[in-house]
Amino acid sequence: MYLKIILSLLLCGIALSKADSYLGYKVYDIDAKNDFEKEVIFRLSGNDDYDFFDLPKIIGKPARVMVQPKDQMEFETTLNKFGIDYNVINEDIGQTLEIERLQNNFLRAALGRSSRISFSNFQRFGAINAYLDELAKAYPNRVSVKTIGKSYENRDMKAITITDGEFSQKKKAILVDGGIHAREWIAPAATIYIIHQLVENFEKNSNLLKEYDWIILPVVNPDGYEYTHTNSRMWRKTRRPIDGKCFGTDGNRNFDYHWGEVGASAVSCADTFKGPTAFSEPETRALRDLMLTLKGRAKMYLTLHSYGSYLLYPWGWTSELPETWRDIDEVAQAGASAIKKATGSQYTVGSSTNVLYAAAGGSDDYAYAEAKIPIAITMELPAGGSGFDPSPDQIQPYVEETWIGIKAMAEKVIEKY
Repeated sequence: MYLKIILSLLLCGIALSKADSYLGYKVYDIDAKNDFEKEVIFRLSGNDDYDFFDLPKIIGKPARVMVQPKDQMEFETTLNKFGIDYNVINEDIGQTLEIERLQNNFLRAALGRSSRISFSNFQRFGAINAYLDELAKAYPNRVSVKTIGKSYENRDMKAITITDGEFSQKKKAILVDGGIHAREWIAPAATIYIIHQLVENFEKNSNLLKEYDWIILPVVNPDGYEYTHTNSRMWRKTRRPIDGKCFGTDGNRNFDYHWGEVGASAVSCADTFKGPTAFSEPETRALRDLMLTLKGRAKMYLTLHSYGSYLLYPWGWTSELPETWRDIDEVAQAGASAIKKATGSQYTVGSSTNVLYAAAGGSDDYAYAEAKIPIAITMELPAGGSGFDPSPDQIQPYVEETWIGIKAMAEKVIEKY
């Protein structure tokens, strides 16, 4: 019913939000048939005016890119010149995003302002923090919440620690985060679902907490996340001003391990801007410090992103593999197998550079190399809509499926360590 109301409002001439409406932007799927065409696409991805959502190395898995109106003719001409197949999967993502905005606002209003969390719509940052505080109050023997830092815009970055009733620095730990890229809304939703399962379905999942504490940071990039709700839905970076002209740094290119060597831009306005220095952002420094406090305790670091249905592990800066890659692969494969068995969804497993693209300065590389966390995995959740815009009715099935994989990976880690 609410979708019909929203569509009728649009048809009656409700204006799109003024800030970054993405009116007329197209989203393309590009199908490379061979390595040469893959190379052409890779070179196109170097143009900062093209927003590549997905750039897989695997033949048969299409790349996806958003192109603004002024560049569409040149972009299509280039693809036609090289005979590369493509499909326009969204003729006007601005319209799609406006429907999404209205859906979420409608559902949020219908559900009221309770701090009780819901998986029927995407939550604002304040509601997420309120949920953490509510759990700490309701389950004081098993849950604690700590502000690990402040974002540039002074938002509290709250991490929740979940135990079986015994708070001990001697227990091993699993560290999870989400939302380092602002527009990937399904990632914070998935972190909240993990918390919900571990705390409110404790009896069902108590085996995961017997020997391990879970520390979860639901939103690494709160300023960017809020900005996607209020101004620019497809914003990716943090929000600290850089040079008087551009804002934000790609948090997942800002960690000080082979920082800036490959797959990151030195252009301050680029979506993959590496930052003026490693750890230039208060948000990445806060996550770094959290990792280092868990050095020796943490046995798995899992960072949630979207999209693409990948389970990725180090390295992001080279195609070489770490010495213990088989241990990480075993854990990732356990997650992929559990998901496939339960839902049929297929996850691609492998190192970031070898199955997706090279990107130095990522949090998983840093966690593995510097924080000495033996299992470090990036989980790219499935696409929704044009990629980053799952509909509200997709949230619940997506987070449930994600939990199946995460639970299987955690069980494998507990078995191994």
